Amino acid sequence: MKKFDIRNIKIRKVTVDQLNDKMLLMNLYVTQVLTLIIGIVWILFQGRNPLDFFKLPITNDFIIWGTGLAILVLIFDLGISRFVPEEAADDGGVNERIFKTRALWHIAVISLVVAICEEVLFRGAIQFAIGPYWTSILFAAIHVRYLRHWIPTGLVFLISYGLGWIMIHTGTLWAPILAHFLIDFVMGCIIRFRREE
Repeated sequence: MKKFDIRNIKIRKVTVDQLNDKMLLMNLYVTQVLTLIIGIVWILFQGRNPLDFFKLPITNDFIIWGTGLAILVLIFDLGISRFVPEEAADDGGVNERIFKTRALWHIAVISLVVAICEEVLFRGAIQFAIGPYWTSILFAAIHVRYLRHWIPTGLVFLISYGLGWIMIHTGTLWAPILAHFLIDFVMGCIIRFRREE
C-alpha cells in the first residue's frame, strides 16, 4: 500500500476558461457552502444563535429597504456601464460563464444561494465583529476577480456598505439577503438575455 505524502500535492492556478461547466458550478457551490459554514461557526463562537437570523421580522420594512437598495445599485451600475469601457469592468469572464447559458430558474437558485451564504458570513458574523466599513473592505477583497480594476472594486465596496447599512437600519438579515439576491438575479438575467452585438 502506497503511503500518502502531502508534499506530492501540486497546486496550480486555473483560469475560468480552463474549467468546464460542471467544474465551474461545483466550484461556485462548494465555495458558497464553505462560506455559510464559516459564517455559522463564527456566529456560534460569538455566542449567538444563527437561526435567529432567519426569523421573519414583524414588519415588512425590510422588503422596501432591500428592494430600494437593489434598484439604486442596478440603476447606478447600468448607468455607469454606458460610460465605462468594458475592459475596465472585466471580471475575467466569470459572470459571463456562470450566467450566459443558465436557465432562468438556475439563475434564481444561484443568486439565492450566494445571497444567503455571503450575507450570513459578512453581515451576520463579520459585521457584528468589526463593523460595516471593515466588512466592506473584506467583502471587496474576496471578490478577487474585480481587484484588477478600481471601478468594480469600488462598486463592490459601496454595495457591501449599503448592505451593511440596511441591516443596521432594519435590524434583520433579510434586508441585505433580498437586496443581494435581486442585484445578482437581475444582473444574471441581463447577462443571460443580452443580445450579442
